[in-house]
Amino acid sequence: MDKMLGKKRYIAIFVLPALLLFLCFVVAPLFVTGIYSLFEYDGIGTMKFLGMDNYIELFTKDRYFPKALINSFVLAGASIFIQLPLSLLLAIVLARGVKGEKFFRTVYFVPVVISSMVIGQLWMKIFNSQYGLINIFIRFFGDKNYEFSWLSTPSTAFISTVIPAVWQYIGYHMLIFYAGIKSISTDYYEAARIDGASKTQVSLKITLPLLAPVIKTCLLFSLTGSFRAFDLIYVMTGGGPNHASEVPGTLMYNSLFRRGLYGYGSAEAFFIVIECLLFSFVIRKIFKKSEENASAI
Repeated sequence: MDKMLGKKRYIAIFVLPALLLFLCFVVAPLFVTGIYSLFEYDGIGTMKFLGMDNYIELFTKDRYFPKALINSFVLAGASIFIQLPLSLLLAIVLARGVKGEKFFRTVYFVPVVISSMVIGQLWMKIFNSQYGLINIFIRFFGDKNYEFSWLSTPSTAFISTVIPAVWQYIGYHMLIFYAGIKSISTDYYEAARIDGASKTQVSLKITLPLLAPVIKTCLLFSLTGSFRAFDLIYVMTGGGPNHASEVPGTLMYNSLFRRGLYGYGSAEAFFIVIECLLFSFVIRKIFKKSEENASAI
């Protein structure tokens, strides 16, 4: 009994620093944000209690918030249906042992380690109306005088930010999928080859079911990353033109640091947190049975 208590004491000592950091830098700010969201506050003067009025205004009176919310769902959809399938496909191909496997694995991961600010500046140059690569390409194969402003046109501004946002993290999810595939026992694949299964059948019947926990993790990262997107969009468009490319993160930044609406901005920030937690809970419920089946194999 004394030995068991001693082990628990040592475990508590090692866990305590991380726990304190988590409480100080995650739980406490989240709690303060939730409190501020119930008040009218400019960061300097007195706080006026409003209750749920900030949240009611967010959903009923703020003309930019619905568009920002739709944009975040569009980004989430692009991440789920474009980014993750491409990442999974690349991971499956690389895991089969193609020539130059390590080289391609490194190259695909390079955009992940580059700052989003740098990525944003890079793609701003690509979408530039005068010397941008896209317009140059169109001029070369089509209209010699073609000049279109992708980032300052409301109909194309947000899509122009979605493309680099999806591209940047393909390598990130690919590496997670790749590690998951490599951790699957080769006995399953050898048995499938003996039974005459094709590569497609092996991927669908063995790889994907056993990757359920990894797919769930990537889905969580992808969704929450889309809902709290800010830096890349802010660098490329600043939420414009005319608020066409706003997402909840850019609205929150403008409310807090440009308009001085600490209470209202905190309500927007707290909504993002609740949204991420809600969808995380739903995804965990959806994948619960798949994970149990994978662990039972």
